[in-house]
Amino acid sequence: MAQDDEKTIDQLNEEADIAADYLEGLLDIADYDGDIEMGIRNKRPVVQIVADDDSDIKHLVGKNGEVVDALQQLSRLAVQQKTGERSHLIVDVDGFLKHKRQHLRDVALDAIDEVREIGEPVDLEPMNSFERKVVHDLVREEGLRSRSHGEEPNRHVTIYLKASAVDDEQNIDDEYDDEVDETDQIEA
Repeated sequence: MAQDDEKTIDQLNEEADIAADYLEGLLDIADYDGDIEMGIRNKRPVVQIVADDDSDIKHLVGKNGEVVDALQQLSRLAVQQKTGERSHLIVDVDGFLKHKRQHLRDVALDAIDEVREIGEPVDLEPMNSFERKVVHDLVREEGLRSRSHGEEPNRHVTIYLKASAVDDEQNIDDEYDDEVDETDQIEA
C-alpha cells in the first residue's frame, strides 16, 4: 500500500485487534492485570492498556516511556507480520501519552512566554521527534516560529519571534524540518 493511500476503518480495526491480541498475550506472560481498549484516533489504530487498580502496570511505561515505546514497536511488528503492511499503530499505557503531551505543552508555553518577554530565541532541551512535533505545532498555534537543530539524540527545538511576512514564507519548512521517526508515538 502506498504511503498516501488511506486505510479503511476495517483495516484500522483489524490492526488494533491484532495488536490487542498480541499485547494481551504479553500481559499474560508478564502476569500483569489490565484491560485493553481499542479505537481509532486521527486515522490511526490506538490500543491502550488500562490498569484495573493501582497495580504494577505502571512498569509498562518505564523511564521516560521507553517500555511503552518498545511495546508499540513490538505491536507494530506483530501487525506487519499478519497484514504484510506497515502500521502507524499507537500504544498507550494508563494515559501516559496524554500526560506526556501536557507536560510538553507546559514546557513549550513557558518557553514561548520567555521568547515574548525577552525578544530573543530560546533553546529547549533535546527531544525525540514526537516531542519536537508537539512543540512545533504549539509554537505555530501561538504565532511564533521554531526550528530543530543538532543531531540525534541531542536534537532540540529553538523558538523564535516571527520577524515578518517575508520571514514566514522563507522559513515555512523550518518548523517541520524533522522527519518524524515511525518509532516515535504520533498524534496521541
